[in-house]
This record gives sequence, C-alpha cells and structure tokens, in this order.
Amino acid sequence: MAAIVRTVGDKLMGTAARLYQNALGSQLAQYGLRYEDLLNEEEKEVKEALSLADPDVLTARNRRLKRAIDLSYKKKSLQDYAPDMELDLFKKEIYADIEKIRARDNEYAQLNAHKGA
Repeated sequence: MAAIVRTVGDKLMGTAARLYQNALGSQLAQYGLRYEDLLNEEEKEVKEALSLADPDVLTARNRRLKRAIDLSYKKKSLQDYAPDMELDLFKKEIYADIEKIRARDNEYAQLNAHKGA
C-alpha cells in the first residue's frame, strides 16, 4: 500500500514540477535570465561559488541581470528585441560548485561535531 501511495505521490510531484518549470521558464525567457541568476548572492555558498567562477560567467550573469532590470523598467520583453534568441534557461554553471561547497561545509560540521558536546 505504501508503495502505491509513494508512486502516485511521485507522479503528482513530477507533474507539478514540470508545470512549475514551464511557468518559471516562460518568465525567465521574458527577461532573458537563467535560473541560476535568481540565486541569492548573499548566501555564503553562492557568494563563494561566484568568487570561484570564471570571469566570463560573472560577466554574462551581470549583463543578463542588467538587461532584465532594463526590460522590467521599460515594461518590455526580450522577445520584443530579439525574438529568435536562443536561451538556455536552466544551464548550470555555478550550481555544481555550490553543491561541493555545501558538502564540504557539512563534512566539516560533522567532523567537528564533537567539539560542541
């Protein structure tokens, strides 16, 4: 019985995730952003990953953010200016580094857990 409930739950979550990704993707495309551009730069892991990122990645990110701000201010869409532009909305350039930093920090916390006791 639990396996059936889990299977149905997984299918529902998969469907909901796809619907959310499609909705989010259309909003990102409107401004020419990538999902990673929405990550909070003030989070420790994101800040460190950005400091380790290639300068070209940072330049592209800053240009996308500035373009999105400009488009939002003008109440325009990127499609108004570049209707045939290829966008890779969910490309991961810094997320792998964020995951490694989190894993490192978790390992460090576990290794030093005895100090708090």
